Amino acid sequence: MTREWSIQQLARLAGTTSRTLRHYGQIGLLPPTRTGAGGYRFYDAAALRRLQHILLLRELGLALPRIAEVLSEDINEVEALAIHLSWLETERARVERQIAAVASTLDARRRGEEPMPENMFDGFDHTVHREEVTERWGADAYVRSDDWWRGMSAHEKKAWMERSAQLTSDWSDAAARGIRPDSDEARQLAARHVAWLQGIPGTPAADGGDLRGYVLGLADMYVADDRFAANYGGTRGAEFVRAALRHHIDHS
Repeated sequence: MTREWSIQQLARLAGTTSRTLRHYGQIGLLPPTRTGAGGYRFYDAAALRRLQHILLLRELGLALPRIAEVLSEDINEVEALAIHLSWLETERARVERQIAAVASTLDARRRGEEPMPENMFDGFDHTVHREEVTERWGADAYVRSDDWWRGMSAHEKKAWMERSAQLTSDWSDAAARGIRPDSDEARQLAARHVAWLQGIPGTPAADGGDLRGYVLGLADMYVADDRFAANYGGTRGAEFVRAALRHHIDHS
């Protein structure tokens, strides 16, 4: 016998509300598996997996109409889950570092002391790959970008991180949907990515240097290094980003 869950049971399992689930059903996002006597809605295991996918996409910041588009496309469920898992693991590591940084600040303030500045922004810092930057583009590139970062206000850092997170999220979403690297959407993403790189002082992208070599070098790094690839859902996502950046650079 196929196991089913009532709408109330599913709401408790997912940490949401019956009202939300009914709304998802009304807009075609999560129709009930069957409707019993008295209009009671029931959901099977496939519906539970679909709801998990919906909630994950919501975590990525996608609006409901966009989620409906993603779910309507022919994407392998296992591959999509693998991409989401990789993204979540990356986020977990980042959040754990942020928790440790904030806990350290709180502990220092409770003792009436000032927290160590170099510890306060762990998990927030964009310069987590210092060795790669120094090796590829020189110590001056790292120093200038680091000075730029540390010179920003908390509000400016927050805005920059939000912009970066949105760009990464949009890349991951596009990779998960399997769009072509030479599509208009991918070219727009690539243009945003290049503009984002050009906003970081000390890099060839910002200093009028070898933009093509810089961008293509980074694109190769995204694929070769698992730490970078994880930002885009793993190797497959990073390969999509690389292909899109290459196409953009070669046709700009």
